[in-house]
Amino acid sequence: MSPILARQSPVFLFYLALAAGLLIGGGVILAVLTWGLRANVGHAWKAYCGWLFMVPLLILGFFLGRETTIVFLTVVAIFAFREFARATELYNDRIITGTVYLGIIATGVVCGMSNPADGKPGWYGLFMALPVFVIAAILVIPVFRNRGQGQLPLLALAIVGFVYFGWMFGHVAFLANSTHAYSYLGYLVVAVELNDIAAYAFGKWFGRHPLRSNISPKKTWEGAHPTDEAHQHASKVTRS
Repeated sequence: MSPILARQSPVFLFYLALAAGLLIGGGVILAVLTWGLRANVGHAWKAYCGWLFMVPLLILGFFLGRETTIVFLTVVAIFAFREFARATELYNDRIITGTVYLGIIATGVVCGMSNPADGKPGWYGLFMALPVFVIAAILVIPVFRNRGQGQLPLLALAIVGFVYFGWMFGHVAFLANSTHAYSYLGYLVVAVELNDIAAYAFGKWFGRHPLRSNISPKKTWEGAHPTDEAHQHASKVTRS
């Protein structure tokens, strides 16, 4: 991955055009719904503005190369974990939180390293073993503190936060080491973008049954499974 390879890659250019087309098409549809049909799509506009911010940054990272992509996704993982920690009691414990931050940074570093065995980018063996070391570091913190009361919930939150944000985002960053990095990363961006659009559209048009009202009041079962809902709707139309 590099700016030169990006300009010469038909795969990168294809996904760049596809992502831009989805953003432009989505903006046009929302504009028609808002000012043409006077529909209340304020929530969709917020999601759309988020995509307007995220997609160009992701594409720019992919364009600038492997190292930039890994650094960018590592920074995203750090901020995502920060929001997770702020939403829980974990944020008040700076030592445990700092250990998770170091674990996320270590994940990014390992993604950017070369394998000493063959010189290929990305040290996959260490990447797969890294959670063991990070979790062990988290677990020994109460021992050094000589403190047991109230530590278990914090340790559990820290481990979940590292695995969910650090290591999972690390998997995406590790894709930058692949020979077909543009294919994998470009497909991932477009697939998530399309899924977000489909979930909102089907939830708006067909949503009737709340999925988890106390967690996400506007999320419906129909919006969570747009493909199944489309099939059921098509079946009803066919039978009628």
